[in-house]
Amino acid sequence: MREPIDRRTGSADTRRRIVRAATDLCREIGHDKATVADIAGRLSMSPANVYRFFPSKLAIKDAVVGEVLNGTAGAAAEAARSDAPVLGRLAAILQVIAERNADLSARQRRLQDLVAVAVVEGWPVVLAYDDRIRDLVRSIIGAGQASGEVRTGSPMALTCCLLEAMDIHLNPSRPPVATLRPSFEEMFRFCTGALQHAPSLSRGAGLSHSRALPCGQP
Repeated sequence: MREPIDRRTGSADTRRRIVRAATDLCREIGHDKATVADIAGRLSMSPANVYRFFPSKLAIKDAVVGEVLNGTAGAAAEAARSDAPVLGRLAAILQVIAERNADLSARQRRLQDLVAVAVVEGWPVVLAYDDRIRDLVRSIIGAGQASGEVRTGSPMALTCCLLEAMDIHLNPSRPPVATLRPSFEEMFRFCTGALQHAPSLSRGAGLSHSRALPCGQP
C-alpha cells in the first residue's frame, strides 16, 4: 500500500509546486504572458510533464485563482470564530475580505487581473467561493436572528443585501478607484442600521407585490 500512497502524495506536491510557480509568474509578468513552458522551466521540468498534472493552461489558471480565493475564504472563516456579538463577527468577516482584496489590488495587480477575468467570466471556482462566503454570512445572520440581535426576515435575503451593499469592498475584481466612495466603516455602519431596524414601508411604496430573488438574479 505504501507505493500508491507515496505516489499520490508526490502528485499532490507536484501540483502544488506547479500552481505556486504559475502564481509567481502571474505576479511577475501577468497571466497572459506566462506560458506553460515558462512554468515548466521554473520547475526544471518539461511542458509535457506539466500537462500530466493539468490538461491545459486554463486549468492551471483556474487553480491559481482557487488558491487566492480559498485563502480569502479561509481567513474569513477564521475571523468568524469569535465570541463577539453577531454584528462584530460580521464586521470581522467582511473586514478581512476587504483587506485581502485591497492588498491584492495594491500589491499584486497582475495577479488581480487574472482574478478579475475569472470573476467577470463566472468561473466555477469563483461561484464556489461566492457560495462559501454567502453560507458563512448567512449562518452568522441566522444566529443573530435567533439571539434577537438581527431583524427578522429571510437570512438569505439579508445576506444578499449585505453582500451587495458591501460589494465595492468585497469584490476581488474591483481595482482601486480615484473617485470618492464610502469607506468600509461608513458602509458597514449603514448596513448595521438596516440589519438592526426594519424600514417602515407605506402601502403606496410600490413593493407590495415584489418577490424575493436568489442572489445574482435580476
